[in-house]
Amino acid sequence: MSSVNDILLANRESGKGSLVGYYPAGYPTLKDSVDALVAMAENGCDVLEIGVPYSDPVMDGLVIQVATEEARAAGFVLRDLFEVIRQVRARVSTPLLVMSYWNPVLRYGVEKFAEDMRASGAQGMITPDLVPDEAAQWLEVSQAKGLDRVFLVAPSSSNERVTANADASKGFVYSVSTMGITGERATLDALARQLVGRVKSMSATPTCVGVGISTAEQVREVNGYADGAIVGTAFVKAYRDEGLSGLVAKTKELAAGLG
Repeated sequence: MSSVNDILLANRESGKGSLVGYYPAGYPTLKDSVDALVAMAENGCDVLEIGVPYSDPVMDGLVIQVATEEARAAGFVLRDLFEVIRQVRARVSTPLLVMSYWNPVLRYGVEKFAEDMRASGAQGMITPDLVPDEAAQWLEVSQAKGLDRVFLVAPSSSNERVTANADASKGFVYSVSTMGITGERATLDALARQLVGRVKSMSATPTCVGVGISTAEQVREVNGYADGAIVGTAFVKAYRDEGLSGLVAKTKELAAGLG
């Protein structure tokens, strides 16, 4: 059984809900990203997503793009990811998921990446640009190594795609709340609620909603119908503008939206 799945379901049943927090490895430095992720875990995040800086981040909005560019400019290379995971895992027990585009994983070697990810203490991976039809090796390797795999669904996804991606996911399936790239939005699209309804009618896999969540009220709203709220841009922006203290404050603020 997945520890991520267990936490999401337990928090759903208790009425608390879940906050999933994204932060890029290596931003602005490796040490700073470790401290940031630990602070997020200690101040209200139930699950952490550790982002892999990549040269062509097609799904990321400007705030995250700039942050990952800074990390790469500061010297981040893929093997640094595993050191970040090790250091975070040494300090907190919160489940850790890597979030990576597929090309870096392919270049590193799928099996080697999975081995190093598990050995460093991560529970699995979110793959925003990979679909199960093209993921035979990842499905096999993740199953063999007991790793979670999180695929995405969007409002534009067909019912067949929703079913396939949700059923192939382990931990949760990532429901994209609106069409387009990541970033903060003043209001959440009603399509998110409809999409979650489709996921839940077609699969038993828990689903968390991401893209555009930046307030405690939105965290509360999403947890009213989904199994968790995913926040990324708001955390990165808080660190960019006010450093670690700003990130701590933002994490506490968003966690206040939980029951």
